[in-house]
Amino acid sequence: MQVTVSDKGQITLPHALRQRLGIAPGQRLEIDPLEDGSLRVRKLEAGSSGLAGLLAVPGERPRTLQEMEEGVAQAVSERASAPAVDSRRPRA
Repeated sequence: MQVTVSDKGQITLPHALRQRLGIAPGQRLEIDPLEDGSLRVRKLEAGSSGLAGLLAVPGERPRTLQEMEEGVAQAVSERASAPAVDSRRPRA
């Protein structure tokens, strides 16, 4: 099966292939280049399992659950002490 790469670097998967593999609009795919120049494409699972590592910052260690909870608590506290903004008024 052949596809063509567009000017924007996009490809269109033929309908028969999408149907066979259960690929729906918005489906996330992972593409890995292999040593021989070919590409491996796999469908990512929907839901939270496909989000693993999404917010990782290269060079930084992962945060612990306690650190994340403390960060959320701090952000909530800062937001609560910030002056209220009237969303009905146009911004300058």
